[in-house]
Amino acid sequence: MDIKEIQSLIKFVAKSGASEVKLETDEIKITIRTGSLGTNETTYVQSIPMAQAPVAQQPVPVQTEAAAAAGSVPKEDSSDDSKYITIKSPIIGTFYRKPSPDKPVFVEVGDTISAGDVLCVIEAMKLFNDIESEVSGTIVKVLVDDSSPVEFDQPLFLVDPS
Repeated sequence: MDIKEIQSLIKFVAKSGASEVKLETDEIKITIRTGSLGTNETTYVQSIPMAQAPVAQQPVPVQTEAAAAAGSVPKEDSSDDSKYITIKSPIIGTFYRKPSPDKPVFVEVGDTISAGDVLCVIEAMKLFNDIESEVSGTIVKVLVDDSSPVEFDQPLFLVDPS
């Protein structure tokens, strides 16, 4: 089973409303659980433990503290964010803005993109997956730092479609 099939399976389970799906083959063992109490958070569990989840949650409080310290400016930004399209992570892994350390970043804030352009790379289980844009527009904000762990469905970029 390749990474694309796993991604498709995760998306299918998340949309189907099933609470848990288990899949075992000779090569891989996958359990996908959706959160309880009305949340639609999907968890991807594998036989090899992934200790990246707690690290991914740390930047959120920092951003919240920074927003609280800045005052009314983030309130204006949040109302403006509604007109932007959010590009989210299709998989769990490590987010990279560059194809390799000696190359330039795929996209910068202000760059114009079109559907099919590679925006970043997410490494999952030693496989590097190009993340392509499904929309055209202008990059407004990069929401994740380079070399940071990301979760499934975590926002990565804000794009202005106009």
